[in-house]
Amino acid sequence: MEDPVVLIGIGEMGGVFARGFLRGAHPVFPVTRGLDPGEVAAAVPAPALALVAVAEKDLHPVLRRLPAAWRGRVGLLQNELLPRDWRAHDLERPTVISVWFEKKRGQDVKVIVPSPVHGPGAPLIAGALATLDIPVRVLANEAELEFELVRKNLYILTTNIAGLEVDGTVGELWLQHRALAMEVAADVLAIQEALVGHALPRERLIEAMVAAFDGDPQHRCLGRSAPERLRRALEQASAAGVEAPTLARIAGRRR
Repeated sequence: MEDPVVLIGIGEMGGVFARGFLRGAHPVFPVTRGLDPGEVAAAVPAPALALVAVAEKDLHPVLRRLPAAWRGRVGLLQNELLPRDWRAHDLERPTVISVWFEKKRGQDVKVIVPSPVHGPGAPLIAGALATLDIPVRVLANEAELEFELVRKNLYILTTNIAGLEVDGTVGELWLQHRALAMEVAADVLAIQEALVGHALPRERLIEAMVAAFDGDPQHRCLGRSAPERLRRALEQASAAGVEAPTLARIAGRRR
């Protein structure tokens, strides 16, 4: 039997990873809502990985309560994730995967593009997902990881926020409303640059976003979290002193 894995959060996405770890003979210890992580850490002090599979809004509260024994074994998979999020909790080198597959209740996994992963637990995650035929790319360094995290943020924020204006698929957004998509993407990239603290390769990121559009052109733009993503992006822009005129215009129309 392989080393155990702790899974903090056991929703649809967490369930996919749990299945992969179990197929790889790793016992899985879940930490569900309301369960004290410290109690689980007492029983499993040295897991192969402590994968945090909660929603974005729950990430920081979970990391604040993370048992000391797990701090060097953390895995993260949230959307809207950047290095500053784990550095805020003094986590130096977590394993991070940018998830590019979708799992909804009652449906099987749907892959958009291969999911990039980086960190000490990258081989473990890649092996677990391989048992489910979910493709993964192991990244070489942190610079590649930052690019991939920004790429995912760009995809999600651009499609969700543009979807508040012209709901449809990502393929339709790019073919029929490209000017809007580019305007939203420009605001999103300006915010992302402020958050990472340096200029980003915007053209490469746009190309990578479009490659994800091509991976599943029927993917819907508008998700339930779109209004919250817009609100959060505007708060980040305001805090950083970044102009986001298209995002502000879309928000103004929703008042």
